[in-house]
Amino acid sequence: MYAQPTDLPAGHRRTVLVTGISIPTQTSAKRPPMALSDLFRRAARILARVGLHQGDYLPDVFDRHLSTPHTERPMCLVAALRCAATGDPHRISILSGDAIRVLADRLVVNGEQGPYGSDELACEFHLAQWGDEDGRTTEAAVGVLERAADATAVSL
Repeated sequence: MYAQPTDLPAGHRRTVLVTGISIPTQTSAKRPPMALSDLFRRAARILARVGLHQGDYLPDVFDRHLSTPHTERPMCLVAALRCAATGDPHRISILSGDAIRVLADRLVVNGEQGPYGSDELACEFHLAQWGDEDGRTTEAAVGVLERAADATAVSL
């Protein structure tokens, strides 16, 4: 058994007070909860505006040559979904993870329906493979996102 930072020399544990973490009791007024269909539509608008990037999340991820904000650069499907959910193409959220999973299950890559595994990385890899195919256009990616939005829309 390895010693933990909260262990005392006698072997018993001490209580640690954690501060500075706020747990919201209600949803944020600035950003209301978003349905998957809304997220797909927002990601489609982002891709239509900035374009589809193949090979990575965005061009020049480490800002060696470009100074434009990452949200204004062409981006892959995964980055567009994350940007639509959080405003940042690199930030992970539960909603973007759900959208990535749903979209990955809908796409066929190399004759295979859905990703090779059920984890988030497998789903991201599946979307990346789909977006990186030769000849894939921004219009095709926007169309897939719009069809996914229509398929996940819930009518009341």
